[in-house]
Amino acid sequence: MPVTVLLVDDEPLVRAGLRAVLEAQPDIEVAGEAADGAAIPLVRKLRPDVVAMDVRMPLLDGIEATRALLRTVPDPPKILVVTTFENDEYVYEALRAGADGFLLKRARPAEIVHAVRLIAEGESLLFPASVRQLAAEYGEGGGNRAARAALERARLTEREGEVLRLMARGLSNAEIAARLVVGTETVKSHVSAVLAKLGARDRTQAVITAYESGFVAPG
Repeated sequence: MPVTVLLVDDEPLVRAGLRAVLEAQPDIEVAGEAADGAAIPLVRKLRPDVVAMDVRMPLLDGIEATRALLRTVPDPPKILVVTTFENDEYVYEALRAGADGFLLKRARPAEIVHAVRLIAEGESLLFPASVRQLAAEYGEGGGNRAARAALERARLTEREGEVLRLMARGLSNAEIAARLVVGTETVKSHVSAVLAKLGARDRTQAVITAYESGFVAPG
């Protein structure tokens, strides 16, 4: 089955460009488009795997749209924030709100396709160096009380802590397995345990908690 994508952006040219790039791939299908973040009815109707969402829109921006979508849609899709600027507090706030990753509008076609596939698979962190840079600038220097409390409640085992640190470096499950000399299924179990203990929707949210709690230094 192809990965289905909903495009949410107030600029028709951006939507047209993304559609052209994505629909050239045999394993990706654009299910629909919306010109504003208030696209929850369309998400419910189309049930896309991924929503590619502009972070800055005039009526409802990508941050609030992400919060609303995750709050109201059962089994919500992955959310890929699309932005003009890489080092943007809006992007970090969208990630904190629950977005799974972000993509620059100036990205090359191959990068766009890779981002959609990676977000859909959910087994690696998209652009880990950029997430680390955003966390260093906007992540409160490890002083986020809620993140520290979440980490303390989690009581991660030593191995789970190792896995979280490797997740923060952007390693995939297969790469973590090779690093720790264990099976991929074992790593998947550890990742699932880390997410459950932290109350994180996905590895992006777990990594942000790791940075904001000071468990992992973003520098």
